[in-house]
Amino acid sequence: MNGIFKGVRPLDYVLAVLMTVAGALLMYGNIEAVSDDLPHAQSSTTWAMLPAFVLVTLPILWRRRNIVAVVVVTALATIGHVLAFGWITRCGVVLPLAFALAYAVARFAGAWTNHVIALAGIVVLQVAMLARDASIDTILSGLALALPITGVFYGLGLLVQNRVEKQSAGMAPVTERAAV
Repeated sequence: MNGIFKGVRPLDYVLAVLMTVAGALLMYGNIEAVSDDLPHAQSSTTWAMLPAFVLVTLPILWRRRNIVAVVVVTALATIGHVLAFGWITRCGVVLPLAFALAYAVARFAGAWTNHVIALAGIVVLQVAMLARDASIDTILSGLALALPITGVFYGLGLLVQNRVEKQSAGMAPVTERAAV
């Protein structure tokens, strides 16, 4: 079982717990809510949506090991959740999750092909969620907000990754000189 958590750092646990707890609270709100002021009426209030939503939030725990797989699993879990439970509010957790995934793509994806695949997966994740989010008026209005913020988080991740690489490169010659 320890092999599953190899490479997972404390901040990964914190992020996964925060997203999962926020998701559980949001799903509990969906289960208990009786709101007539949403753009779309909720189509489900079953308790099954709460444990099923854990499949959406938990994969971020493994973001450092394989961010492309994490994005694909998260997108597929979101699509499954949308198909199973229809019109409910998910944006309050899935959008911040998508932003965190975009940052992680910039930091941990490696090759540019992985960046492209993972970013496309994040867009699919957002479109799937916005397609049946009871709190969002239209997909386009949601994407108009979500995509630029996703880009900002991706850019911040690239900035941090570039700094980390420069610091690593700056330390290598010192280590080599010390060894001589």
